[in-house]
Amino acid sequence: MKKLKVALLQTDIAWHDITANLKHAGSLIPLIPPGTSLIVLPEMFNTGFTMRPAALAEDMDSETVGTMKKWSSTTGADVTGSIIVKENGSFFNRLVWISPEGKVLTYNKRHLFRIADEDRVYTAGNINVTAERDGWRIKPFICYDLRFPLWIRNTPVHYDVLVFTANWPASRQNQWEALIRARAIENQCYAIGVNRTGIDGGGMMYQGGSVVFDFRGDIVVQAGDDEQMLQCTLDYEPLAEYRESYPFWMDADSFTFP
Repeated sequence: MKKLKVALLQTDIAWHDITANLKHAGSLIPLIPPGTSLIVLPEMFNTGFTMRPAALAEDMDSETVGTMKKWSSTTGADVTGSIIVKENGSFFNRLVWISPEGKVLTYNKRHLFRIADEDRVYTAGNINVTAERDGWRIKPFICYDLRFPLWIRNTPVHYDVLVFTANWPASRQNQWEALIRARAIENQCYAIGVNRTGIDGGGMMYQGGSVVFDFRGDIVVQAGDDEQMLQCTLDYEPLAEYRESYPFWMDADSFTFP
């Protein structure tokens, strides 16, 4: 199988300024090496993580989605990140996944961060999705979802890569790294976490630390606390060999969601 080349865009985010954030992220897109298969942006990369969606929410024909389509078409890579979408009178923290052919996949965040009242402002999703690129099966989630392993469980094996797009605060930075590593180990997959950096309009500080773990829980690549574009290449062969040698998933408990 073809190796998966990934670019992680760890950016600061201008508070509630869609135009500025699209311009900033757009300035980084030309720096991404040719042959990249997947570009991952932070959660609410065009607004910051906000509980005031009314003036910022877009629809699926918005400037942001159109811009993401252009980035995907120009680079030949799938592009993903979450944005605020209003649909049928409800607000969603929605991950948008776009392929170079213009195919759009969406995932509405299931676990809403009640400490910030996200559950009072946004509507939770109840369907997880799987994207495919170059033969790889990729499962995307959003920030707080990271804490809930049953929602993410790879039993039986049905994906190869986890993606978490986030605005994860610096005050819990050690948990960010520990949880992503745990999800990679227990699901025997690569796990990608893309976080923002800087300080948002509510005074919350973010320390970046975007990271990729392999299926053993070893770091493939990791960012510091400043703006940074990370690049790495994921190899399927050692993943397949590891799963064959250590088929832990075969002894996992079965379960169903109500």
